[in-house]
Amino acid sequence: MYHALYRKYRPLDFGSVVGQDPIVKTLKNSIINMNYSHAYMFFGPRGTGKTTLSKIFARAINCLDSKDGEACGKCDSCINSFSNDCIDIIEIDAASNNGVDEIRELRNKISLVPSQLKYKVYIIDEVHMLSIGAFNALLKTLEEPPEHAIFILATTDPQKVPDTIVSRCQCFSFMKISQEALVERLNYVCKQEKIKIEKEVIDKIALLSDGGLRDALGFLDKMVSYTSEKITMSDFNDVNGYISDDELDSFINDLLSGSIDKVLVSINNFNSSGKNLIQIVVQLINYIRNVIVDYYLKKTNINYSIDLYQDLINLFNENLINMKKSDNTKIYFEMLILKFINDKKLTEIVDIQQNSIPVDKKNSDDTTTIISNFDDNKVFLKEVEEEQNIEEVEESVEEKKEVKNSKSKTTDVKENNSVDEDVPKILNIDEVMKIRINNTFATATKPILKNILSCFEKLRDYTFDQDFGFIVCSLLDGTVRTAGKDSFIISYESDALVKSNLSNLLKLENTFNKINDLNYKIAIISDDEWNTLKEKYIENYKNNISYDIIEEPELIFEESNKNDIISSSAVELFGSDIVEVE
Repeated sequence: MYHALYRKYRPLDFGSVVGQDPIVKTLKNSIINMNYSHAYMFFGPRGTGKTTLSKIFARAINCLDSKDGEACGKCDSCINSFSNDCIDIIEIDAASNNGVDEIRELRNKISLVPSQLKYKVYIIDEVHMLSIGAFNALLKTLEEPPEHAIFILATTDPQKVPDTIVSRCQCFSFMKISQEALVERLNYVCKQEKIKIEKEVIDKIALLSDGGLRDALGFLDKMVSYTSEKITMSDFNDVNGYISDDELDSFINDLLSGSIDKVLVSINNFNSSGKNLIQIVVQLINYIRNVIVDYYLKKTNINYSIDLYQDLINLFNENLINMKKSDNTKIYFEMLILKFINDKKLTEIVDIQQNSIPVDKKNSDDTTTIISNFDDNKVFLKEVEEEQNIEEVEESVEEKKEVKNSKSKTTDVKENNSVDEDVPKILNIDEVMKIRINNTFATATKPILKNILSCFEKLRDYTFDQDFGFIVCSLLDGTVRTAGKDSFIISYESDALVKSNLSNLLKLENTFNKINDLNYKIAIISDDEWNTLKEKYIENYKNNISYDIIEEPELIFEESNKNDIISSSAVELFGSDIVEVE
């Protein structure tokens, strides 16, 4: 008769137990020193060895010739204790024997001396399932047990066991078995059984078994039954209703970029192909967890805000139990995703395939893709298929005109390294902003936006700088919406902030360009204005209306009176006849 792998490879001695070394050491020492407790409690996750160690311990304490705490396996007591007919090692399932009558019957029999062994050992599995009356009936027995009786209580939920019971036991907390130990044990079993399996499959089994060796061997057993050939990741995904890592990556990118249609289609395809949506959510949790850990420990680059990843994994964790209870898991999953996208305002203006929008007739090969993924002044980028630097973006649609011999005041300010110089008011600021916004839309691409966002991350190093701190904080208070070849759009929550930052426009530009060694112009608008512009962009796209490059005019500054302010004020008040200025 075929035996399941978890039964066939169940440890028979302390040396074969996996991942519970401190407990094994303690129990072996108690045997060596003949120092037994009358009651033990083993608690911990399922499949970690509680019942197995209970049986090993029960045999070892009855061995007549134990060596280093291990049962010899040869004496009469060992032969009897290893037999299925042994009547002195009693295993009770508390889940099906949880009433007062069963415990009373146990109390009546416990006074009987062992028939074959030195100690009569009672192993009560899932003891937390006992009723209150049964616990009360057991309490007196645990308090004053016979000399020949030893109790071992095993449970996965110790919180449900009354404190009066726990306090009378020597308690051992079983840990989840580490992934390394699980992999080692799985490799051993595969070698013994001559199972051909990909290393990636073993790693995946160890990960998804969540520290339980029984579950890991159960996974392996199922795969052996599925195919007699080499077990591959494709086989593993098919049998267990999982999806591949590529599908996980694509699903996460679609979700965080706000592509609702793609996300819903993916969920429908998973469900139609018989995938287990609960298991897919578990996969997503593990996937996002790895992204977050790699970000913090290995400093890996990510395509979206780390806060967004953390919010998403919290959402899945909090709703996993409710999903399992739901009558329709698919609908629950879909509504959960939609709520997340809407709550986070992951609104994608448009995701355009190459050459789908006529940007400028002189440069029809350019691809314009404007992405606006935002949440609390954070911008989340959709993954681009090919990484590009800003230097790789094609030249602008129109060639820049010759710079006039006499430089404008704008150029003079930008060449000045100082960000503290007072700049007069710009009279044509509204016109300039409209043209910059238009030109930004006309030349915007994902790589440019990604580059600008990385520049903003660099600004954070200067928030406490004596020269740049105030201006840097003003930049970081806004949300970068989109970026073109020569300019980018940044929005602020209130009109007051917009007005304040427009008055410091040149300082903002000088600071940003000086820190990042660039030459960019900034368009400043409010969040409400951005929403309006976004809707207009979508409407223009639907009507096949392009954005053409418009030449930006020179800034016109308000003339300032450079006379001495005290003298000027005096003349205005008293007249030039009275006030004499030396």
